Amino acid sequence: MVVKNKMQKSVVVAVDRLFHHKLYNRYIKRTSRFMAHDELNQCNIGDRVRLDPSRPLSKHKNWIVAEIIKKARIYVPPSVETNTDSKSKTEVSASSSA
Repeated sequence: MVVKNKMQKSVVVAVDRLFHHKLYNRYIKRTSRFMAHDELNQCNIGDRVRLDPSRPLSKHKNWIVAEIIKKARIYVPPSVETNTDSKSKTEVSASSSA
């Protein structure tokens, strides 16, 4: 899952895994973070992606985003209607009365 996309052509992908702790007899969740190359800047935060290994592209980038498996649902607030119409009417009425 993509957790960071503020860089140009790069994303940070978090990979969660569960493993069984033998002493505590519990499952523990561990997270690994990988930097990956995103050539077209298509990834957004929350997208599920598949990574492929590649040659070292920079100091920390050794992976390429192969495909976007599932796009994240991004919340878009409803457009708030501005008061430009009412403001322009009051300005016209004020200028006509003056």
